Amino acid sequence: MALRPAHCYRKLERPYTRIAISVHRKNYIGGVPGLRVRQFNMGNPQRKYKFIVNLIAEEAVQIRENALEAVRMLINRALVKKLGKDNFFMRLRIFPHHVMRENKQAQGAGADRVSQGMSLAFGKAIGRAARVRKGTIIFSVLVLTEGNAKTAARILKKASAKLPCKVSVDIGEDVKSIGTLPKRMRIIEEEKEEEAEAEEEKKEEEAEKEEKAEEGEKESKEKEGTKEEAKEEKQKEEKEGK
Repeated sequence: MALRPAHCYRKLERPYTRIAISVHRKNYIGGVPGLRVRQFNMGNPQRKYKFIVNLIAEEAVQIRENALEAVRMLINRALVKKLGKDNFFMRLRIFPHHVMRENKQAQGAGADRVSQGMSLAFGKAIGRAARVRKGTIIFSVLVLTEGNAKTAARILKKASAKLPCKVSVDIGEDVKSIGTLPKRMRIIEEEKEEEAEAEEEKKEEEAEKEEKAEEGEKESKEKEGTKEEAKEEKQKEEKEGK
């Protein structure tokens, strides 16, 4: 069945989403669909940023995970293009905990009686959504300069067209409000590997230079030996001629 419009799920509903890890018979739902949001932290967290740009919800609403992922991709690509991949840090501040349900009904000719279904049926889990209150920060972007902050604000405002609620953009200097920044362990490991490879290349170059020097010394000694032999032969010939 195709994905329904956002207005079908934007209103807050009772969150029957209990998942009991140990006692499965106490579950409200049978299972939880996989998370579609691929990343929550993007950019470079190691720089000292001075400005923060927040995308704030202006009404209580449910935001589906596919909308969050679409907005995240749009903002990330635009920031990389405009500011560079190492000149910003972005974080998605909400998590899609709520599990949406849908009472799947038959479609097509002759399915009128079946398609009516049950009134207020519990339904089957079809995806996740984040429950947002008024004033909740959805996305936060850290930047270095005021000009970059204005650019990020324009990008966030443009990307808000994919969200099912009214939003506002705020620029501030309270950088610590974004929380603890992650450590770039993968990048550090890659840098260490690159340094190790560079050291190995240097060692190999030095070893090659030493081998070439040894070969040059051997060739010079061989040339000297051939010169001495040629001199001895000339001396013998001169003696025999006399």
